Amino acid sequence: MIYVVCALLFILVFLYIDVRINYSKLNKKYENFMKGKNAENLHDAIQESFDQMEELKKSTEETENRINQALGNLTSTFHKLGIVKYDAFKEMGGNLSFVVCLLDDNDTGFILNTMHGRNSSYTYIKEIIKGEAYSTLGEEEKEALSKAKNM
Repeated sequence: MIYVVCALLFILVFLYIDVRINYSKLNKKYENFMKGKNAENLHDAIQESFDQMEELKKSTEETENRINQALGNLTSTFHKLGIVKYDAFKEMGGNLSFVVCLLDDNDTGFILNTMHGRNSSYTYIKEIIKGEAYSTLGEEEKEALSKAKNM
């Protein structure tokens, strides 16, 4: 019986020491937190933190608005691209002629066709509106338009 009581007493002493150590650590953290602060200063510090959070919230909303505006502008920029190189005049070789098609999100843009010959070069531009050309397209131009639309 005395061994059981001694064992319980030993366990209680061990638990008491553990609680005191944890209490001491917590008390040091509390003292560091409250160091140089009275209740009024602590209130001011908390209020200052809330004010800073409000400023950050306003800044975040402004940034989101700017990002949304920038993303809205991107739909009207050319970012779909189709390029086809070809030999316009069979005697030239080297595929020096090319067609470039640039489209926006609505498949509106243009086709630029440059044909390179031995003595001269010709450049044509054709307007594309909603994926359709209002002038006749050559095979290479159709291919460049198809590539751009499928991007």
